[in-house]
Amino acid sequence: MKVAIQCRSPLLQKSLEIFLQPYLSSVKQCDVVLRDYKVHDEKPRSLYIASGDDADIKKPFSQTELTLMLQKILKEEDSQCHESGEHNTIEVVPAAVPQQRSFEALEMRIQTLTREYQDNIMKAVRTFYES
Repeated sequence: MKVAIQCRSPLLQKSLEIFLQPYLSSVKQCDVVLRDYKVHDEKPRSLYIASGDDADIKKPFSQTELTLMLQKILKEEDSQCHESGEHNTIEVVPAAVPQQRSFEALEMRIQTLTREYQDNIMKAVRTFYES
């Protein structure tokens, strides 16, 4: 998963950059662009982040929720591309292997939680040494 971020809000921009640091990419090389304003692009796909009902990703969200939402959206999009004969760079587990899919989803969830836990510990250490 490759994600680019273009937000008008500096706070949201920085938060998304921190949350999605392992997945950041340029707009030209990304699978999806996250924005806090609407854009009607076809490639790469643009997702609108807001608190309204018309948002693709609704605020507020945690780092884990954001990562899982993005993975779900990209997997759904890739499944639709495979059905129509198009091919995308995102790998999706075939529907014929539900046990493997659930294991991979669990593995991704554990990785995300571990990364979030590590970030929180590092913030606490930095705060301790800065005081």
